[in-house]
Formats: sequence, C-alpha cells, structure tokens
Amino acid sequence: MGRRVSNDANSMVEAFRARTGQLPAGVWAAPGRVNLIGEHTDYNDGYVMPFALAQRVMIAAAPRDDGTWSVTSLNNDSTKIFSAADLEPGMSGWQAYVAGVVWALQGAGHQIGGADLVLASDVPEGAGLSSSAALECAVLTALADLNDLNIVGIERAKLARRSENVFVGAPTGLMDQAASTLCTASHALFFDCRTDAAEQVLFDTTSAGLDILVLDTKTAHALVDSEYAARRASCEEAARLLGVTALRDVTDLDAALDQLPDPVIKRRVRHVVTENARVLEAVNVLRAGRIAELAPLLDASHESMRDDFEITVPQVDLAVETARASGALGARMTGGGFGGCIIALVELSDSERIGEAIVESFAAAGYGPPVYFTAVPSTGAQRLQ
Repeated sequence: MGRRVSNDANSMVEAFRARTGQLPAGVWAAPGRVNLIGEHTDYNDGYVMPFALAQRVMIAAAPRDDGTWSVTSLNNDSTKIFSAADLEPGMSGWQAYVAGVVWALQGAGHQIGGADLVLASDVPEGAGLSSSAALECAVLTALADLNDLNIVGIERAKLARRSENVFVGAPTGLMDQAASTLCTASHALFFDCRTDAAEQVLFDTTSAGLDILVLDTKTAHALVDSEYAARRASCEEAARLLGVTALRDVTDLDAALDQLPDPVIKRRVRHVVTENARVLEAVNVLRAGRIAELAPLLDASHESMRDDFEITVPQVDLAVETARASGALGARMTGGGFGGCIIALVELSDSERIGEAIVESFAAAGYGPPVYFTAVPSTGAQRLQ
C-alpha cells in the first residue's frame, strides 16, 4: 500500500481532519495474521491455527450524506471516490477491497450510507500476512458501527471473504478474515474450516520466555496462482478417488495411500492428513501450556510442505535451515508457499541474533535482504475510539 505512515489512533484523527476538514466519528483497526500451523488444510475442510499480528490497518471514518464513499490511503497518498452504481465485481485498484465490503454488506440486505474513510496500514504487503483481509475487516468493522449493524463476528468474516472472493476475485479461504476478526490478544485461534467452530487457545509466548520470529524472505510468489490451483485440484481428485467429502475425512492414512495410484497425489494427501494431525497436536500442546513443544511440529510441517506438498522455494528453505542452525527451537514456512514468510520459535534473547544470521546467509547466497520482526499475538478487529 505504498509508503510507511504513522497510524496510531491520534494520528488517524489528525489525518482525517486534515483531509476532510472535520473530526471522524471514530477510529477502527483490524490486524494482519500469521498462521502458526495448518497449511493448505483449509480448502480440505481441515484445521488451522492462526494468530493476529500487532501490525494492522487503521481507519478513521465519518458518515456522509451524498450516497458516495470517499476512501483515502495515507500509504498511497491517494483518494478514490465511488458510488453505488460503481459497485460491480471486477473493479480494479486497491479501492476494490473497500468497495467490495460495501457491495457484500448491501448484498446481505444491509443499508449502508456513504462515508469518508481515511486509512493507513503497517501490515507488510505481498508477504502472506493477509494485508488484504486486514483492510476488508477494518472497513467492515467501521461501516458496521457507522450504520448500527448487528453482525456477529463469524458472519463479519464471511462477508469480508465474500468481498474478496466474488468482488475482488481472489479465491481465499475463510482463515484470513476469521483471524483478523476473531483473534484475541495472547491467544491463537483454533479454527475448524468445516464447521466454523473457533476456540481461543492461550499462546502467551512472552510469559514462556519465547518469541515467534517472522521473517519475510522478500521472494516473489512465482507461479503461486497456477500451483495453488494444481494443489487444490490434486486434493479434490484424491477425495473423489477415496470416496470422501474432503481429505479431512481420511482417518487411516496408510490405507488411503494404498488406494491411490499416482505418487504425486499420494504425497499431496500425506501432507494434508499429517498437517491436520499436527494442528490437533499443537492445540493440545498449547492447552497444556507447553509452548516449547510446538518446535518439532513446526519442523515436521516445513518438511512436509517441502517434500510432500512441494510448495517451498530455495530462499524459504535456506531461511528455515539457518534459523534452526542458529538456535531456533523450530521453524517452518508459513502461508500458501512459493515465497513469502517463515516463522521460527526462538528464545526471547535470540530473536535479533537469529534474524541477523538469516540476513547474512541470504547475502552469502546472493539473495536480496529479508526483513524480520517478532510477532506478538494480538487482538482482532475493534473500535479504538
């Protein structure tokens, strides 16, 4: 979304006043997210466990009475205005993520008045940290309050996903919007992608003397659309051959693999089934307060994504290998693959050292410099003032 800007609540109030000449009715925010574990399980009716980041999209907003929506991005230093007549799926540009939320709310039967919206984001773009879902959920939260809409959390997430799926045209699952809407501070969200059941699981890394290091490899997501489609098609074909609704329903992995003739499909199935099992084990580990025991699950998840689902790239593998060699308890790629971020479970005092070790390994390999930060499990979409 362009340049970095200050986006605390008071700065947003002043930015709104400078752009519109009036005070906002409020300031709202929604976070990006990291998926702790559970990759490519969502479209197989499986389990995921994301947590919300401290990085977020913030929106200052006020109603306007001319039936239009004026949206200003402080990151882009640009303003877009649209009306109800413009709300057609396929709209191009960053404003489509905002217009799509208005469209989805209207499609659900809600009356949505015009508004001035001024937004800023510090969620890294293109890193697989759900900057688009954060934008959608922040807009939806603001518009719901401005229009006195009583919409429960999971329905808000579904409306935001519909905006991205149908209006913008990005085939995402529900995890990103659910995390941005439902997460609570110091918790991870155990989410069942079949039933939409959600459980907040305590994930207080600081009290455990641990950090989650997030490192963006800054690797372009090469072939991600075509490869994502191919992985999904393989999973659907496997479910058809096994006579189950989705791979979540496979209970005997060995027996299932014996039924599948194609070695590639076998590998895809093995990843999904074992990844679902790792999520369930991770939930039990966190429920018992044994955060350090996540480490082997993270390692096994990465190896499965690398060898069975084949969605890692050399930069991602190098980052994970360097993190482990430098003292991380466990590490894995996070996100859809073919680039993006890794996460590493590290001792509190080791975050900077391990991050710099990865920077050095990238330089030695001739890769561009990665960017890293420590992630704090944070709260979901909310009104700030």
